[in-house]
Amino acid sequence: MSIATPTAPPSSVPSDTVAEGVRDRLMRAREASRALATATGETKNRALEALAVGVVDATTRVLAANTVDLENGAGAGLASGLLDRLRLDEARVTALAAAVREIAALTDPIGQTVRGSRLPNGVKIDQVRVPFGVVGAIYEARPNVTIDIAALALKSGNAVVLRGGTAAENTNRELISVIRDALDSVGLPSDAVQTVDDFGRDGATQLMQARGLVDVLVPRGSASLIQAVVTESRVPVIETGAGVVHIYLDETARLDWATEIVHNAKVQRPSVCNAVETVLVHRAAAERLLPSVLGRLTASGVTIHADENVARLVPGTVPATDDDWATEHMSLDISVRIVDDLDAALDHIRRYSTGHTESILTDDVVSAERFLAEVDSAVVMVNASTRFTDGGEFGFGAEVGISTQKLHARGPMGVSELTSTKWTVRGTGQVRA
Repeated sequence: MSIATPTAPPSSVPSDTVAEGVRDRLMRAREASRALATATGETKNRALEALAVGVVDATTRVLAANTVDLENGAGAGLASGLLDRLRLDEARVTALAAAVREIAALTDPIGQTVRGSRLPNGVKIDQVRVPFGVVGAIYEARPNVTIDIAALALKSGNAVVLRGGTAAENTNRELISVIRDALDSVGLPSDAVQTVDDFGRDGATQLMQARGLVDVLVPRGSASLIQAVVTESRVPVIETGAGVVHIYLDETARLDWATEIVHNAKVQRPSVCNAVETVLVHRAAAERLLPSVLGRLTASGVTIHADENVARLVPGTVPATDDDWATEHMSLDISVRIVDDLDAALDHIRRYSTGHTESILTDDVVSAERFLAEVDSAVVMVNASTRFTDGGEFGFGAEVGISTQKLHARGPMGVSELTSTKWTVRGTGQVRA
């Protein structure tokens, strides 16, 4: 594996050396992207199968590296939510391999005709899917993203340049080695997968400034990381947003559904962006629903940040502050508020939502359809857990991220969202009149 490593710690490497080193890797990724763009679906799928096998075969050394990262993270005071995202075990490694195979089984998007027509003079026009070219990704404490993005990029014919952050640097080093070996084993250029991790933050800065060498940049992580990339990048960015996610319990919400869905959305994996952070409850349903819903949460160790109306109904809560409504807790904490009606719930969501995922629990069709129509988020649900906002659950195998922007891609991003289009025009000698 040919990943150059600076001879001194990243902080002591001169800035011009970092710029030169990063540029060299980006140029190699650009060159490799040309081979990937014309690779057959069969070849790409063989690479993905080699990757799935390689990840499992490397389990021992990947988990050893991950243990070092976890120990370093705990020693540095990394939050419990980030430690959970950082942690790999045999089951998670097996799940990574399964996700790669699911991606391989997807239809190859490259060359698909989006739309087409034939002019009266016989000229044939088609809009077809093509790779972006070089995709950059900046993320933190998420080694699964290393495999997910690389696999999705490969399936969609893109080279990828990764900045996975200091917290997961040992794990990511092993995973990138596996990816590059898989590419090489089927005759594809290993330079199609690059990392700038060894250049530290300066490497990330150079990646953000590499307009012309990187076609699109996808940040995944905390709100502050995402905002920094959006603000500082000269490369076009697909913004993946923080998840201040809401569930609204309408007047007709079923008690059993409300109890199970809210519990699943908060407790199953609280550190992820599709976990619910705020529950809004119709005033007329509060007394009927809240003892059961919040009792189940409390039994699972969830701290309830409650407004004064909720606190009167359910003991043992802590007072909610104004900041709580805008907080992505990423922990066993949840904010709960009683609202007068659906209109009040919609107003609250408009004010505090990050545009990720919102769900309504209701037996009223009119309320359900209003919620679907009026909530302006990437994913809007009725009577379902917000944990379903996920590329794997949507049938994409994995995801690049969950886009909360409105241009090009929105919601979970799979292989199609890593493509652009171009127009092909075929004539037989026609000239424009």
